[in-house]
Amino acid sequence: MKRKDLIVEKEIEIRFSEVDSMNIVWHGSYMQYFEDAREEFGRKYKLGYQDIYNNGFYAPLVDISFQYKQPIFYGEKVKVIIKYVYKESSKIVFEYIIKDSEGNIRTTGISTQVFLDMDYKLLWYKPEYYTDWQNKTLVYD
Repeated sequence: MKRKDLIVEKEIEIRFSEVDSMNIVWHGSYMQYFEDAREEFGRKYKLGYQDIYNNGFYAPLVDISFQYKQPIFYGEKVKVIIKYVYKESSKIVFEYIIKDSEGNIRTTGISTQVFLDMDYKLLWYKPEYYTDWQNKTLVYD
């Protein structure tokens, strides 16, 4: 059996404050687009920052990268597609694709979060609540 893919799409309209002097999305704005997608994912699948905190943990980003494929311009509407990547280890990994209205890929990326306890100590094991979430949410097809 195959694990069910957990995917969420978030539509974004590029604002003037997100572009540089060439009218192209400034590189720092991509971090915000990925964050917006993570928050949307969290709302849908109950894996948001508040959910993690309410279970006694923090989940800071420890790695994030993105690859530009084509520029994105002021006023465009794009779709950020976020996909949860299952890992056996104690981390949360997401892959991202940003597509334009015609389906062209503009940007791809990946992020990794780890778990800290409330004393800010790194966990080397999956919190029980996260294992339960995976078992409940990652239904097999």
